[in-house]
Amino acid sequence: MKITSALLFLLCLVWQVPAGAVSNAERSEHGMVVSANAASSAVGVAIMKRGGNAIDAAVAVAFSLAVTHPTAGNIGGGGFLVYQGSEGSPVAYDFRETAPGASHPEMWLVDGQYSYERHHLSHLSVGVPGTVAGLYLAWQDAGSLPWADLLAPAIEQAKKGIVVTDGLARSLEHVLPRMQKYPASVAKFTNEGTPLAAGEVWRQPDLAATLKRIADKGPDGFYRGRTADLIVAEMQRGGGIITHEDLAGYAAKRRAPVRGSYRGYDVLSMPPPSSGGVAIVEMLNILEGYDLAASGFGSARSLHLMTEAMRRAYADRARYLGDPDYVEMPLARLTSKDYAAELRGTIDPEKASFSSPESFTWPAESKQTTHFSVVDKDRNAVSLTYTLEYSYGSAIVVPGGGFLLNNEMGDFNAGPGLTDSTGLIGTSANLAEPGKRMLSSMSPTIVNRDGEVFMVTGTPGGRTIINTVLQTILNVIDHGANAQTAVDLGRIHHQWLPDVIEMEKLAFSPDTIRMLEAQGHRIEEIDDQGVAEVILVNDGVLEGGVDRRQWDGGVAGY
Repeated sequence: MKITSALLFLLCLVWQVPAGAVSNAERSEHGMVVSANAASSAVGVAIMKRGGNAIDAAVAVAFSLAVTHPTAGNIGGGGFLVYQGSEGSPVAYDFRETAPGASHPEMWLVDGQYSYERHHLSHLSVGVPGTVAGLYLAWQDAGSLPWADLLAPAIEQAKKGIVVTDGLARSLEHVLPRMQKYPASVAKFTNEGTPLAAGEVWRQPDLAATLKRIADKGPDGFYRGRTADLIVAEMQRGGGIITHEDLAGYAAKRRAPVRGSYRGYDVLSMPPPSSGGVAIVEMLNILEGYDLAASGFGSARSLHLMTEAMRRAYADRARYLGDPDYVEMPLARLTSKDYAAELRGTIDPEKASFSSPESFTWPAESKQTTHFSVVDKDRNAVSLTYTLEYSYGSAIVVPGGGFLLNNEMGDFNAGPGLTDSTGLIGTSANLAEPGKRMLSSMSPTIVNRDGEVFMVTGTPGGRTIINTVLQTILNVIDHGANAQTAVDLGRIHHQWLPDVIEMEKLAFSPDTIRMLEAQGHRIEEIDDQGVAEVILVNDGVLEGGVDRRQWDGGVAGY
């Protein structure tokens, strides 16, 4: 059953119980995985039972999701991983896609006019994939089991087949019209044109062969040799620009996590080219100056203050953030307590601020990303978010390769000087350039207490990712929620522009909405926001919260 935030709110009203008691969290003692697919979560736990650690499990889960969750699980996309080991310093792994060598700021223009189709729905929209390189780098640093052993479960799933779930069948039915112009995509996701049906066994032999090459040769099995040949051939066929040199030259990067603190808890999150960590720390710093616990979850005061923090952090996101290899950014200032105090001074506790449409905006990001969280018996933790951008990415399956390509180039700005009221933006920080990583909102995050892992959180959701992760943290620290309740509670989203609070339907009381509107806020109800996957560590016991806003997610532990 899909439990919506609206249903949860109604249950709260009926039962008259505090939020923290609403939802029972799954618990286990040794290790836990929470992901968008129950079978893939089980793969990660099986790896840990064999002696693997959190990185081993994360690698296995990520490759498994490329089989079971094709809407976002991938080897043809990219993402971010934050790792907190039981020893040593935490590290962030950046395997965001990069712009091919032939990229340039005006590549989305046709006869001087911006083309959405070219930017988001063509072979030109494909960035150089980073997932395989990123997972391999993390495994080299901290993995314990043989690389090939970690791919074996995904290869088996692809070769022998998985049972199509109801959620996958519905998802495929929705996306198939966009795939019609790509014969390899239709062949992979249908039975000779008939959509895959729930309950049937779906085999992916081409993907199994690609995964086997990666298992045997590591990244060279993807970025060189036959798989690279297949990618370049498809690029040439469809007018794309990724070359063998682009693939062979791709490199994942280690980065220092963004660090912050909130009410005595330490926060580790992803630095640029993700905007998420900086924005989350900035918002937490602002909100630390208010007693949200006393105001209560879902109160007009709490939601007003959260909205004003979101408004300011998202404005800074648009103004400053991009690929750190190309853009100078005032990160120390943006994440400082002093700057947060300055921003608090601009917040009227009784009245909404105003977001000027002449200021900052940015192109839309797809909500079709996926996240998973892992904690092992030694309390090593992984928070990993990766994506193809749109649901099923570009919808282009590499013929003979069996995997989807991303359309992440759509996260670059539209073109120089194109900022307008429709949402296009042409500022330089996030324009396409050779080798550049496009700005992202993905926000894999780990929260520590007294130097030990306390919470692992993250979500898909495009630009809403940052605010969903923020709210899971607030729900736990300020409102005493367990892992499942932290995920279930209703959410809001404000991103500076448009100047509106998106609020999950029926998640908050009508009186609260009227009070917010009286303060000058504009409210827009939405169906749902994000699909968070949370693990908490409480008194040595792992609690898992899987988001019931999705169909196939699952918690696995032992």
